[in-house]
Amino acid sequence: MRFREITERFEEERLSQFASKSSNTKGRLIEEEKCSIRTEYQRDRDRILHSKAFRRLKHKTQVFLSPEGDHYRTRLTHTLEVAQISRTIARALLLNEDLAEAISLGHDLGHTPFGHSGEKILDKIHPDGFKHNEQSLRVIDCIEKGKHGWGLNLTFEVRDGIRNHTGDIDPATLEGQIVRLSDRIAYINHDIDDAIRGNVLTSARLPKDCIENLGENHSQRINNMIMDVIYHSFEKPRIDMSEKTLYYTNKLRQFMFENVYLSQKAKKEEEKAQYIIQQLYNYFIAHPETIPLELQERMENNNINEIVKDYIAGMTDRYVINRYMEIYVPEVWK
Repeated sequence: MRFREITERFEEERLSQFASKSSNTKGRLIEEEKCSIRTEYQRDRDRILHSKAFRRLKHKTQVFLSPEGDHYRTRLTHTLEVAQISRTIARALLLNEDLAEAISLGHDLGHTPFGHSGEKILDKIHPDGFKHNEQSLRVIDCIEKGKHGWGLNLTFEVRDGIRNHTGDIDPATLEGQIVRLSDRIAYINHDIDDAIRGNVLTSARLPKDCIENLGENHSQRINNMIMDVIYHSFEKPRIDMSEKTLYYTNKLRQFMFENVYLSQKAKKEEEKAQYIIQQLYNYFIAHPETIPLELQERMENNNINEIVKDYIAGMTDRYVINRYMEIYVPEVWK
């Protein structure tokens, strides 16, 4: 029995006319025989879930560097929250949950250590700049080891959603558009939660009009934003918030940039983190033989800057610190 075909028929019969049906995928970079049980998007989800890059997310900073406490978000917990929000919206709109989940799980695979601080310094020192969404695509296309020896060979729809979850280009599918909004819903709200936990903010400092319109607490705000997206997008060929909710969401996001993401208290260690990354970047450019062999093997087709960028972007926070200590700190000082 072909279980995959049963699922594909279910999608054709039950999902919205605007949903991305797995049987209609634009395909993979390298054609493969289909699985007898899983749909194409389910396979993509599983490949991401079992990748090394996904596992490393648990040791990558979300916002706060060196947080003291076990309840602060990491890049992994952020990713899981985005996946949960995306599936909720996709299910309500009768869109493809598996596609939304696959894009969600892969959207931050290319993020640097030390969160946006790491992204900022790599963008400054790498000759071609750095954007984590583009690096995420590079991770799944080139860096991860798939069955062909390189890349995960994901479908067009998943790759497009990952590439365009941020930036100026909208994703080609509604499921990708869901992830783009869910990412913002997740990080605005959980970053508020973490900022309050870290004494960077108090609830009383949050913009009063935003709280009155979006909700008094973390749970209410997420629920209200999700409900707004669902009601405003049902049976429509585009995923949107209402103008009112979008206005207050953007206002709250701007408040977070001014008072949390760029604040001195939250970013007191940022200069140190960026210094470490810059020093390592310069060292590996000068000493490419110290880069892992699996990356060195790809140097024939890539310049050294690209390889060093890949190496550093893939590091976890603790690994980048350990490498710096190994290279620059004498043994007797450690």
